[in-house]
Amino acid sequence: MLWAIAALFLEAIQIIAIVIFELRRPYKAITWVVVAAVLPLIGYVLYFFIGKEYADKRPDNPEDKLLLEQVREQLSDRGRRKLTEECPDAAASPNGSPGLKPGHTAALPVTAGNKTAVFSKGEQAFEDMLRAIASARHHIHIEFYIIRDDHLGSRFQQLLIRKAREGVKVKLIYDGIGCLKLKKSFVNRLHEAGAETGCFSPPFLSFFTGRLNYRNHRKIVVVDGRIGYFGGLNIGDEYLGRDPKIGYWRDTHFRIEGDAVGWIQFAFLTDWYFVKRVLLTDPDYYPLQEGKGKERVRMIKSGPDEPIHELFFSCFASAKRRIYIESPYFVLEPGIILALRTAAVTGVDVRIILPAVPDSKFVHLASMSYVQELLQAGVRFYLYEKGFLHAKVIIADDLACSGSANMDIRSFYGQFELHAIFYDGTTVDRLVHDFDRDLQESREIELSQYAQRPQIQKYKETIARLFSPLL
Repeated sequence: MLWAIAALFLEAIQIIAIVIFELRRPYKAITWVVVAAVLPLIGYVLYFFIGKEYADKRPDNPEDKLLLEQVREQLSDRGRRKLTEECPDAAASPNGSPGLKPGHTAALPVTAGNKTAVFSKGEQAFEDMLRAIASARHHIHIEFYIIRDDHLGSRFQQLLIRKAREGVKVKLIYDGIGCLKLKKSFVNRLHEAGAETGCFSPPFLSFFTGRLNYRNHRKIVVVDGRIGYFGGLNIGDEYLGRDPKIGYWRDTHFRIEGDAVGWIQFAFLTDWYFVKRVLLTDPDYYPLQEGKGKERVRMIKSGPDEPIHELFFSCFASAKRRIYIESPYFVLEPGIILALRTAAVTGVDVRIILPAVPDSKFVHLASMSYVQELLQAGVRFYLYEKGFLHAKVIIADDLACSGSANMDIRSFYGQFELHAIFYDGTTVDRLVHDFDRDLQESREIELSQYAQRPQIQKYKETIARLFSPLL
């Protein structure tokens, strides 16, 4: 009898602890309470190691922190001057993003003088990246969530080895979980050529520091501080459509020249500091940018300690005419659901494209669990049927947001992401054009038919949604 009372008391303590830790996110607390109840003690241990609130407890060197702030201020001042010269109206109202004030840690300053190229296919983006890397004279910075040791990965590796041997400074960051299958020999060959590499949160170490579930999802290439790439593509043959299970791969990736490159560089170098505890402040990494274009762009460097969901919520809440969304994953928190429902019922044209061919059945089930309630509010849903949709795009009235962040809880709170807000017509119009083309290759979900799906399907969706905060 006493052991039963002791077990119940221990279970109650576990549940109370989870509720206290997750007071700000009740939907996550519910999930972990269920896990702890089903798996007493084991569930709480799992929560402690992979589910607890993110915290980087490593002490910062005060001198490094000051130098990093100085770099940030120099980039801000440089960009502010150019913005004042080229876009005085925008400079007079510097916030430039709904809901993100200058003090928001994820909100980097609006930049001017940018020229952006949009890639909707992997072949175009990778060939452009490889050409830029081949032209490097001073440094190449690369950061990807996934790097495969396949045909495409080998092309990148061989080119980086060649450039490193030519004396170009090559630095590579790869994620410990995303690159779990990457052989050490792949990295060692880079080391032998003189390249430097860093693993973001190695799995064994991050498990015991409670950061296993907090991953670096950024995809960055910076060449000589003048050309920057970011978006949805990782390095692997599947991103060229060569995975027989998925087939055609539809993505969105960007090449940018102008002041925004300085902030892409800043994101990389802060990650390099996180991984290596080495701060790179050489002015050669932040060259003065030539006026390549006329576009205003604002980079958004988000993470578990600087969440991006506030940007998405604000875009939806402030939209008056249209909200277009493309995302491979659609796992929401209550505030985003409310913003989309409110926009739809007040007459905003809300359209969402999701993949018909998923790469994860469980996540797809969780995504589809939101469809019926949003259809009832007037949101229109489409399933992309040409292949796998991996593009991450939001268009809200005349603004567009795109980058590495998915429309899901992991990207909101659990991953380090790099996104951008585009303010000017050229890039926004191109993203709208791509969205319209994707609509033509999608089928619309009708409420009357979707509401009649089998009951077993609804149960699966409910279970997947309940456990989605663990994904």
